[in-house]
Amino acid sequence: MACVDCETLKVGESDPSGKDAHEPGAKLDAGKTRMSLVLGGFSLALTEVGKVGTYGANKYTDNGWMSVENGQARYSDAMLRHYFSEAAGEQCDKDTNLRHAAHAAWNALARLELMLREERQDGAV
Repeated sequence: MACVDCETLKVGESDPSGKDAHEPGAKLDAGKTRMSLVLGGFSLALTEVGKVGTYGANKYTDNGWMSVENGQARYSDAMLRHYFSEAAGEQCDKDTNLRHAAHAAWNALARLELMLREERQDGAV
């Protein structure tokens, strides 16, 4: 994919305060995804999910989850197992001593990532 000339603006880009693109202080980010709302707003939760990912990487391999056969279904099952364990009153996983909620969130992210990657490969995204 070729880069766009810096003078060529994408249609629909605008500064949220209405500044012209060439005016000092302009930033054409109106309507764009605000990732800091997730990364900053969920910092405690994402740290716990990171602990689950670290545990898995130490137990298996870094990012080995990406190659698990039938991953979407298996991570869906794992997510639900952790969800139901928590619903039954067990806060932490007995094997890892990490919260079931963090395990469920990690598995939800893994299955979503695999779904999106598959769609991208199929040209649907």
